[in-house]
Amino acid sequence: MQGNTFKRSLLAVTLIAALGVGYAKLGGQAISPADAVPAAAIAASAPAIRTTSGLPDFTSIVERSGPAIVNISSTGPSKAASIDPNDPMFEFFRRFGMPSPQGGAPARGMGSGFIVSEEGLILTNAHVVEGADEVTVKLTDKREFKAKVVGLDKLTDVAVLRINASNLPIVRLGDPSRTRVGEWVVAIGSPFGFENSVTAGIVSAKSRSLASDSYVPFIQTDVAVNPGNSGGPLLNLDGEVIGINSQIYSRSGGYQGVSFAIPINVALNVQEQLLQHGKVRHGRIGVTIQEVSQSLAESFRLTSSAGALVSSVEKGSPAAAAGLEAGDIILKLNDTEIGRSSDLPPMVSSIKPGTQVKLQIWRKGATRELALSVGEIPTTKVASERNGEADKSRLGLALRSLTPQERRQLESPDGLLVEGVSGPAARAGIRPGDVVVSVNGQPVRDVPQLRAMLERAGKNVALLIERENARIFVPVELG
Repeated sequence: MQGNTFKRSLLAVTLIAALGVGYAKLGGQAISPADAVPAAAIAASAPAIRTTSGLPDFTSIVERSGPAIVNISSTGPSKAASIDPNDPMFEFFRRFGMPSPQGGAPARGMGSGFIVSEEGLILTNAHVVEGADEVTVKLTDKREFKAKVVGLDKLTDVAVLRINASNLPIVRLGDPSRTRVGEWVVAIGSPFGFENSVTAGIVSAKSRSLASDSYVPFIQTDVAVNPGNSGGPLLNLDGEVIGINSQIYSRSGGYQGVSFAIPINVALNVQEQLLQHGKVRHGRIGVTIQEVSQSLAESFRLTSSAGALVSSVEKGSPAAAAGLEAGDIILKLNDTEIGRSSDLPPMVSSIKPGTQVKLQIWRKGATRELALSVGEIPTTKVASERNGEADKSRLGLALRSLTPQERRQLESPDGLLVEGVSGPAARAGIRPGDVVVSVNGQPVRDVPQLRAMLERAGKNVALLIERENARIFVPVELG
């Protein structure tokens, strides 16, 4: 069976592979169950929506919001990377006469964004500009500006840019919490470089958690989103931006009816922190959780399957200090009920580190309350060297052994650092900076051992990947 892949809707996927601006997301997993805005942006009147034959007419939304949507192009240093012939983007480069990213040529990428301040503040995706040496913003009136990256947050995939301009058109910002499943939404962006393309659809689901992005409660839609749409706005029928188009769920690399957007309130929280502090801090409590199934609920004598089951507690973490134990079921965070386990990570992530919170838990047939001081998600930076040994035959990874310092950072005695990705591994969503811990449950210590494992493997292998202090199994269909 072909592995499912989460892929970022950005042409920079392959164009800026060396920069980590990849468009593949950690995949192979089924979808699993959150500068202040100028007052003028809120006060502006909403466009009237006309209907034709019972369907909405989006022309007024496009006329009102279109001028505030921008095209973003980025340029960065090249790495010795190339597009795998089996990659869906390979044919795109061939057909349009574009050179694939090879060593020696600058890596280039494209994406979208939207203006939220008349003085030149722009929101987009972090993966659109991450690692770029130069970022250019093009307006609908053909003006171009060199943009400064104010900051970016890889955890939520949000970036803030600034251009030296004034009296710019801006979008209106909405409230994603008021968005209802089934309502019409519009996306504006630059798929495959076709600037200011408009697509429409409906909201398919809310608060959707993805295997690789458990800290963002995504808005799922069926709006057509393709490489180059990344960073563009998702608008409601009032012409308000409710999200940033970020990813697609695809087996082919192109749009297949499932798209995901970052709620705008999440992006604005990131924007405010970047403007005020120059960095983003995310809360953590230090637990591993899983869904409460009906059978688990019955075994724990719960009347419903709501909540998040704690499967492990990190030593020295805020959760451990508060007395949380494996087997506890978190029912509430402060006064907010936890309907599904996937609700908890984005809620905790949005809390300022150091904040005191209350947890209502279920333990041994009774509810209890615990007080907890929220910690901070550490930003682990693994040193990158460019001399990794490559295994291009079946897996498509350039790997090297971990240094002693990296082993201490990752608290892992085994593993190989990923320095380059192509082919099957890229399609599965593995990224540079990941650490391959095991293959089919067997710890990995060096590249020759890994090659020997792959020679004995069948068509599929399960890689245990460590990324940003979290581990997840990724199925890879071998070439």
